[in-house]
Amino acid sequence: MILTIFSGLILALFCVPFGNQINKKLSNFLFLIPLSGFIYFLLQLPLILAGQTKSVRYEWVPTFGINLDFYLDGLSLLFSLLITGIGTLIFLYAAAYLKGKQYLSRFYGYLGLFMTAMLGLVSSNNIILLFVFWELTSISSFFLIGFDNENEEAQKSALTALTITGGGGLLLLGGVILMSNIAETYSIKAMIFSAEELKHHSWYGFILLSVFAGAFTKSAQFPFHFWLPNAMKAPTPVSAYLHSATMVKAGIYLLARFTPILGNTELWNNSLMFIGGITMLYAAFHSLFRVDMKGILAYSTISALGILVFLLGIGTRDAYIAASVFILVHALYKATLFLVTGTVDYAAGTRDVRALSGLRKALFPIAIAGTIAALSSAGMPLFYGFIGKELVYEATTHSMSLNSTFLTIAAILTNIFIGYSGLLVGIKPFTGKLNEEHLTVRLPGWKLWLPPLLLSLLCLVFGCFPGITSGLMAYVGAAIAGKHFSVDLKIWHGVNTVFILSMITLAGTAFIYFSRRISNRELIILSTFNKLSPAYIIKKMTDALQVFAKKFTNTMHNGYLRNYTLTIVLFMVGVLSYKLIIGTPVFIDWHHLSPVSFYEITVAVLMLGAIFLSAITKSRLTALVALSVVGYAICLLYVMYGAPDLAMTQFAIDTLTVVLFVLVLFKLPPFLNFTNTKIKLRDGLISTAFGLIIGWIALMVLNESVDKEVSPYYAENVYKLAKGKNVVNVILVDFRGFDTMFEIVVLAMASIGVYSLLKVKVKKSERE
Repeated sequence: MILTIFSGLILALFCVPFGNQINKKLSNFLFLIPLSGFIYFLLQLPLILAGQTKSVRYEWVPTFGINLDFYLDGLSLLFSLLITGIGTLIFLYAAAYLKGKQYLSRFYGYLGLFMTAMLGLVSSNNIILLFVFWELTSISSFFLIGFDNENEEAQKSALTALTITGGGGLLLLGGVILMSNIAETYSIKAMIFSAEELKHHSWYGFILLSVFAGAFTKSAQFPFHFWLPNAMKAPTPVSAYLHSATMVKAGIYLLARFTPILGNTELWNNSLMFIGGITMLYAAFHSLFRVDMKGILAYSTISALGILVFLLGIGTRDAYIAASVFILVHALYKATLFLVTGTVDYAAGTRDVRALSGLRKALFPIAIAGTIAALSSAGMPLFYGFIGKELVYEATTHSMSLNSTFLTIAAILTNIFIGYSGLLVGIKPFTGKLNEEHLTVRLPGWKLWLPPLLLSLLCLVFGCFPGITSGLMAYVGAAIAGKHFSVDLKIWHGVNTVFILSMITLAGTAFIYFSRRISNRELIILSTFNKLSPAYIIKKMTDALQVFAKKFTNTMHNGYLRNYTLTIVLFMVGVLSYKLIIGTPVFIDWHHLSPVSFYEITVAVLMLGAIFLSAITKSRLTALVALSVVGYAICLLYVMYGAPDLAMTQFAIDTLTVVLFVLVLFKLPPFLNFTNTKIKLRDGLISTAFGLIIGWIALMVLNESVDKEVSPYYAENVYKLAKGKNVVNVILVDFRGFDTMFEIVVLAMASIGVYSLLKVKVKKSERE
């Protein structure tokens, strides 16, 4: 299991040394990696259907209870099958769609990394591990969205997506830490037993806010939805994989997974219904006014995600079943429509639905795939979308939390608009008369039409035989609800209220599709309301922040090291002064201090004289000699106070410093006078104040009682716990392990930076 989860990461690592081979031929075989994962998870299906689960656990940071703890149940299995199954087709599709593109190996590396991140996210049982994979999805999607790194719009879109999802992830971190502290465990399964404690805790509101922030930003809920349409600048395989089937549903997965822990409260349910309801109606309405096929699909995707949040908010058995089925329904038809869009764009050179028609003869397999997916999105009987739509109406009509009529009307309007979007993308380009500019359009290779065709056929197969998915959906719903219940999906339930609502939806969808024509006047009118959109408001706030940051940077970061040092010292003087004068009573017992000897006074006077000389001299050599005197005087103080090892170290460093300065002294440019008497006086006063404060603190410390329990602890445990005899080395390496770890991280980052600079190939024009 762990090998399957990290297979994408392994692929990403191999993309570095075998990049050239991947760019040439190996890209055609990389689909075997997600395919093997899909087969593995498919083999786990009998286990899940038998009511069992699968767990694996490897120690990672056992001291803190953070381990590689993975757990497979119905919910995680459904997402794993989607990630690997659709991932297989995306890998195959991308091999043809991006053939000949520069940095193709990087693309597959990012795609593999994203697959690992998503698989780890949906299978993590450790909440900290879940957050690690959560952030990894944001990072890998950043690289995928901005893959066309020479495109400025792609760069902005990638940064926007990273900023929004990263900000939500930061708040999510606070929530998961609070949850783990209250429940006293990092295990998500174990947290279920602490659900009541979490719900009645005083921090429950903040926990919900943090979880909602992470989930809403990742799943593009209002008002954080605008990053998703912008992310359509990414290549079509990325849009089909990330923004329809996987990444955007990570937020849905998080809400579903935490429902047994935090859900079924009035605050939880009402918040999800409110945000989900606004999102699905707002985005569905906006999809009516888009002409770019990917733009249409982007807003219909946001609307579908709103439906899922809406269903989780209703919080009934029917709602959980509807959400479980709709996750699969939406993934199948939306991924298909994205791939259809990519192939149409690849063959016809445009995604504008107004300029596309009559492509059915040239792109017949694509026309079939698009038609099936469109009918599924519209909820036509015998298609899987029909099953999903009926379940949504069952959830709204049977809801007792709010007015069921209002919920049903909102669902009907949303489904009509989503269905219209599906028909516009999946059917409109293939019907009617073929445009003259597209007479030369030919069907591309099988890799560009087989993946969407296979996905669309699943919409038809599951629609005709919905019982195939009943067993899995029962355990998906059980994972969300926290209790098991049966699910029996059927094509026909008779003529009832739900069936009538489905027919009303189909009629509304057909009416809008056949009667509506998008005009430029509508687009102009809609553009006048852009100033009221969340994207515009946040953009203006961002621009204002950038102006402030620029002014602040120009003021504080002017390139002079002395200004930086002055700012730091002034801040420390202010803070320490406040703490000494106001926060802490100032008391020094002068009787307990050691007497000052003649030698110490002599060394101190020598140091002060050398410091004063280095400040007033106009000779570099004199200043250097004076500073060396200060260093050697410190060596004498170390010797006087019984620290010969420190004295030797200080002597060696000071000597080496003086030698190096002397070597480069005469190679420096002419001495420039950047100061005057006022500046010297200012710096002298600040330095004196800082020195007095530090000295005062040192005197206060000497009056404090000495805790002698620490030293014996290290002396007793240095060999037993760390297997070392040198106390100092053991403290640095073992007892200060995190310090050493982060030092290694800094060195590794510096090494990577140096390596990247060495590998940069500069063009001849850039050398001059």
